[in-house]
Amino acid sequence: MEYIIQLGKNAKFAQLTLADASTALKNRALTAISAALIENKQDIIDANAIDLANGKANGMSDSLLDRLALSESRIKDIADSVLEIVALPDPVGVIKNGSTRPNGLNIEKVAVPMGTIAVIYEARPNVTIDAAALCLKSGNAVILRGGKEAINSNIATANIMRNAIESVGLDKNCIQLVEDTSRETANALMKLNGYIDVLIPRGGAGLINSVVQNATVPVIETGVGNCHIYVDKTADIDMAADIIFNAKTSRPSVCNAAESLVIHKDIAEKALPAIKAKLDEKNVELCGDEYAGKIIDISLATEEDWGKEYLDYKMSVKTVESVEEAITHINTYSTGHSEAIITSDYTSAQKFTKLVNSSAVYVNASTRFTDGGQFGFGAEIGISTQKLHARGPIGLPELTTTKFVIRGNGQIR
Repeated sequence: MEYIIQLGKNAKFAQLTLADASTALKNRALTAISAALIENKQDIIDANAIDLANGKANGMSDSLLDRLALSESRIKDIADSVLEIVALPDPVGVIKNGSTRPNGLNIEKVAVPMGTIAVIYEARPNVTIDAAALCLKSGNAVILRGGKEAINSNIATANIMRNAIESVGLDKNCIQLVEDTSRETANALMKLNGYIDVLIPRGGAGLINSVVQNATVPVIETGVGNCHIYVDKTADIDMAADIIFNAKTSRPSVCNAAESLVIHKDIAEKALPAIKAKLDEKNVELCGDEYAGKIIDISLATEEDWGKEYLDYKMSVKTVESVEEAITHINTYSTGHSEAIITSDYTSAQKFTKLVNSSAVYVNASTRFTDGGQFGFGAEIGISTQKLHARGPIGLPELTTTKFVIRGNGQIR
C-alpha cells in the first residue's frame, strides 16, 4: 500500500535526524508539545466531541466512551505527563557495560533507539500523545494508527504535536498519524518490513491477537487485562473491600482494572458480604461458583467467565481452599497482566509473588497502579505481557535496543 510505504520512508529519514538530536533538543520538543496541547485544548475538545457524538450514535458503551473522552482536566494531565518525560533521564547513549580486552580493544554495550516504532491502538486518544512523547525522547520515529472511533481527536493532537516539534527544529515526520483507519492500513503496517523496526498493539484481545498472528515485523505483545485479586484467609476484610472496590470501579474500562475475585473459603463467609456491599455502591454484577452463591446472591459463572476481560461493572468470584489453589486458578486464566493478594501472612505473600506468572504482582495494593506514570516512567506505551525484551509498563528504556561500540588503535586479527 503506497500510502503506508511513504509513511515508512518519511519515518526512516526523520529518525536519522532524531537519533542525532541532543537530549536538550528532544526536551525542548517535548516542552513545546506540552505547551501546545494546553494552548490548543479547545480544538482538541471540539474534535473529541465529534468522536463522542459518533460513538454514542453507534451504541458505544459508557465504559468505552469514558476511554474516548478528553476533558480539559484530562488534557492538562496528559500535558503534565509529557513534562514528566522531559524530567526523566535520556535512555539513549547509556553504557550498559564495557570491558577492555587483552589485545587493547575497548568494548562498550550502548543503548540506542529502536528506529521506527509503529503503534496500532483503539479508542484511546491519550495513546497518541503518550506514544509520540515516549518515542521522541527515546530517539524513535513513530507511526501511529488509532481506531476510527477516535480519528478526529487523533488528527487534532497529532497535528498539534507535529507543528510543535517542527517549531524547535525537528523533522515533523518524527511523528506521523495514519489518517486512513481502514483494515488495509493496519494490515500494511503489520507487514512493513524494512521500515518498521517494532510494532506495538494496544487494545482489546481481538486487535492484539490479529497483530500477533498476522504481523511479519517484530511485535511487542501488550496485554489484555484479566486481572485477579486474591483474598487470603488472613486478609483484613475492610482493606480487601476497599482495594477490590478501587480496582474494579475506579475506571472499569482500563486494562489494569480487576476482573476476577478469588477468595479463600475460610474467610469467604465474612468477607464476601462486605465486599459485595461495597461493590453494590456502583452496581457491580457478580457471578461465581456454587460455594460463593451460597453466601451471597449472585449468578452462576460459566467457564468463559473465569477468563473474561469485562471492561465493565462485572466481576467473577472463585472460592479456593488454599493459596496454592488460588495461584493455580490465576495462572490458568490470567492474561499475564496484573494480580494482587490481600493477606497478613508473609509466607502466603512470598509464595504468591514468586509463583504467579504475571508482569506485575501486588501485595495489599490495587492492580490499578500498573501504569507507567504510577511506576515513575512518566507515561507508558503499553503493558507488555510477554517475556522477551520488555515486560510490564513499557517506558523509555524498553524503547531502546543496544549496539556494541568497539574502539581500538590498529588491532587486527
